[in-house]
Amino acid sequence: MKIGVAGTGHLGKIHLKCLKKTKFELTGFYDPNPETAEKVSLEFGMKAFGTLEDLINSVDCLDIVSPTPSHYQTAAQAIRQGRHVFIEKPLTETIGQAEELVSLAQEKNVVVQVGHVERYNPAIRSLQNISFSPRFIEAHRLATFNPRGTDVSVVLDLMIHDIDIVLHLIREEITDVRANGVCIVSSTPDICNARIEFANGAVANLTASRISMKNMRKIRIFQDDAYISLDFLDKQAQVIKIEDHVSDDSFSGINIHTNEGLKRITIETPEIMLNNAIEDELNDFYQSVTGAHPVTVTIQDGLKALKLAHLIEQKMKESK
Repeated sequence: MKIGVAGTGHLGKIHLKCLKKTKFELTGFYDPNPETAEKVSLEFGMKAFGTLEDLINSVDCLDIVSPTPSHYQTAAQAIRQGRHVFIEKPLTETIGQAEELVSLAQEKNVVVQVGHVERYNPAIRSLQNISFSPRFIEAHRLATFNPRGTDVSVVLDLMIHDIDIVLHLIREEITDVRANGVCIVSSTPDICNARIEFANGAVANLTASRISMKNMRKIRIFQDDAYISLDFLDKQAQVIKIEDHVSDDSFSGINIHTNEGLKRITIETPEIMLNNAIEDELNDFYQSVTGAHPVTVTIQDGLKALKLAHLIEQKMKESK
């Protein structure tokens, strides 16, 4: 199964390294900047294709790691040629573009996976056996300033990771969105806070900043029977549960008296299996295109996250 990479900036080079460790046959790459293409070709000992069309004609799959404004055109060209596509988040710039890609992928019957890499973070993967039924989610994603990624707002740059996680955990219709944002050093908002309400009464409060003094990627999940803490940066997880009292004193936990009688609080720290999340998602893509299992992060998932991200951006503008 041959694959090529479109875009070899910072993240594109990481994808090249990871793809070498997968079952894909890495054929080469395309970068529109001749100087960058020459440097990357020498660094990786890999063929730099002169045009995107030449690369697409030489592969079965295309890994799109180019800037967001180029996603639609690049993906559409590959899909029309019947190529399977892995495309970094956000899926596209506009909702209309994303919807066109969804239709095109269905028409051509190709696999499209979106790079919402936090789905593969070992912190959340350690909770495979947890039953999620969130009532309230609070997420903080803070980063120190980096000019890379400022072609889009902090919502599409950073918050969209948590948007995807929230939509994955709360599979309900959205009933209300409120948001505020501020432009500090970019022409698009660098700080944003959003409150999302769902039909079942669940609420998510998301904060993202790309001009913080420190990096932070944390999510706290509150539900009727548990409090779950996830640290995507330090790759840690903790689950605190309230359960019916067990008379066996050897059972670990803390007893508390409640209106419903004696309860037991238990604290669990799931085992973390460290991994390379990007390598794992690319391996997952290989499994999907070869028919081993369904796509984990579908193009429909990417569209849903993009729609909510744009709605948050709209609410930010309305709040000014």
